[in-house]
Amino acid sequence: MWGTGLLSYLVAVLDRTTFGVSGLDAADRFHAGPSTLSSFVIVQLIVYAAMQIPAGVLLDRFGPRLMIATGVTVLSAAQLTLSLTHSLPTAVGAYGVIGLGDSFIFISVIRLLPNWFAPKRVPLLTQLTGICGQFGQFLSAVPFLAILLHGGWTAAYLSAAGLGLFAGTLTLAITRDAPPGAPAAVHARSFGDAFGEIKTVWSRPGTKAGFFTHMGNAFSPGVFALMWGVPYLTTAQGLSRGMAGAALTLSVLPFIVVGLLVGTISGRWPGHRSRVALIMMALIALTWTVLLALPHPAPHWLLVVLILVISAGQPVSMLAFDFARTYNPPAALGTAQGMVNTGGFIATLLIMQAMGVVIAMTGGYSFEAFRLAWSMQYVVWVVAAVGVVIYARKARDSETYGETPMPVAVSEH
Repeated sequence: MWGTGLLSYLVAVLDRTTFGVSGLDAADRFHAGPSTLSSFVIVQLIVYAAMQIPAGVLLDRFGPRLMIATGVTVLSAAQLTLSLTHSLPTAVGAYGVIGLGDSFIFISVIRLLPNWFAPKRVPLLTQLTGICGQFGQFLSAVPFLAILLHGGWTAAYLSAAGLGLFAGTLTLAITRDAPPGAPAAVHARSFGDAFGEIKTVWSRPGTKAGFFTHMGNAFSPGVFALMWGVPYLTTAQGLSRGMAGAALTLSVLPFIVVGLLVGTISGRWPGHRSRVALIMMALIALTWTVLLALPHPAPHWLLVVLILVISAGQPVSMLAFDFARTYNPPAALGTAQGMVNTGGFIATLLIMQAMGVVIAMTGGYSFEAFRLAWSMQYVVWVVAAVGVVIYARKARDSETYGETPMPVAVSEH
């Protein structure tokens, strides 16, 4: 069950990253400039973030099997459209549809885990799901790019569409929401009742602790990888595009190492989740502070440290799903997972836009412009840290539905 879900998540990561390796081809195909091309990423992120809570509600109503199959089918339809169209508006719309299909899959795959595995194994398996999914970037960077270079745009995107249809078919044939005889994983209720559950889910302090955990740890690596990392490394730090691209590949290592460590800690000592989240936020903020305090471009070793540290924030942000699972009943778990997953994406979009405004107001790409723009991150870290401290403490005394209740490790001061 897990392996079939992983395949669908690999397809989702592949589809969300294909544009990153085909941007120059897209510029030629759609006669678009850099600013127009950036709208592809923005539209995808906006749709993905906006659909997280509705996707969670639908997940509670229809179950992970149908949601995964629907998600990869939608992704395949979008990739098929991209393979055939020469229209820029149609292509941008198709990339928005990729955000729609993508929004169904990850929360549905990790929703399967509590139904098929012992509770103590679920946090580690959640991290392993995220780790394995990152190999979807390998699929876009190697085989997809090879097809693009040798077979052309249409062949490359048709191959991605075909893989998605295969994953969807396999999901319908193999995946089941829960083992035979287990409590129902799908809860029949009206959509009005399901959407009414949103207020109840958000009212739980454990949900809010997860939301702010995701916000504080996921946004900095998101902003760096999706938009401003390469321009910053090349224009402000003086790296070549090749060196900047190679530097970004370093993010895979901390994702694997930290993900395994955090998954183990979360499973064995769930009371330490908030402490891990706060320590990681502090490390990311401290590393940025050292870098931004320099009046000149940083040495290369410090840039490597920065990428490694901020990339470690991604697996730590996935503790949000452990909070959601612990403090919400199974009937509302999809809604809770979708809700906490919006934290990092909302912050990513806000900081991406704010940095663009700051850079434009300070005269364009320059060392000083980026220095000021990256400083916008501190606002999010303060809000997220305060949120984790307040709501993790409240969650300690609230009702738990998953693991055995344990004290939440937050300072009383």
